[in-house]
Amino acid sequence: MTTPTNLIVKRLQRPRPLRGLYSGNARAVLERGFKVIMTSNWFILISGFFEPVFYLLAMGYGLGSLVGTVDGPGGVQVPYVAYIAPALLATSAMNGAIFDSTWNVFFKLHYAKLYQAMVSTSLGPLDGAIGEIVMALFRGFLYSIGFMGVLYAMGIVSGFWPLLMIPAAVLVAFGFASFGMGITSFMKTFQQMDLINFILLPMFLLSATLYPISVYPEGVQTVIKLLPLWHGVELMRQLSVGAFTAQTPLHIGYFVIMTLAGLVLTTFRLRRLFLR
Repeated sequence: MTTPTNLIVKRLQRPRPLRGLYSGNARAVLERGFKVIMTSNWFILISGFFEPVFYLLAMGYGLGSLVGTVDGPGGVQVPYVAYIAPALLATSAMNGAIFDSTWNVFFKLHYAKLYQAMVSTSLGPLDGAIGEIVMALFRGFLYSIGFMGVLYAMGIVSGFWPLLMIPAAVLVAFGFASFGMGITSFMKTFQQMDLINFILLPMFLLSATLYPISVYPEGVQTVIKLLPLWHGVELMRQLSVGAFTAQTPLHIGYFVIMTLAGLVLTTFRLRRLFLR
């Protein structure tokens, strides 16, 4: 005879696709991350805010006094400082997310052995991945709020549309953080980790951050448009003035796909490393 109790037991005994992979307790990873920030990492967190501000002052006002105005979204002429400010916000979100999801993860993975300790408890690889990625998002979120405050205070942006650059920055950070953690799981030495900076610096310089993409030959433009930072920069510029095109959903979709692919890669790698 089948009773309600038997039905519940049978339901609990059914195979679960996420069993051993996700315990639903990523909050524990977040709590640990916030405790570390409050006790030891707060200065490093704050120092990352000043990099885009210094770039803004040096390039936006220093070089900008020589450049004058440039073509912004929709062909509208904008001051050079207003042209590079959205690009610097996208870059700041990228850098904050990459730092947390690569170098921090590398240390925890190979030296602190933190993830090995996590999966020896009830936590699964997906708990660790979600917790670390959300911490990287938190860093990108703080940087974007602080930088936006500077832009409004200096009168570089105004109105409602630029406020949407904050969730856009979080989306950019999400894409880089999820993918960065997965890539870091393949790294074994500090020399290999240097490849990350070797890739990021040219991407920053080439992604139409400081000058329009039109300065490049058409073949080079095609390559640049495949880079994630270019999509982030273009999305930020469109939001800064409220000028949208048919490419706006493409920029958003690029980071959605990047985020999902990064989560799958990171979870697969952590499972492969720790659940053998």
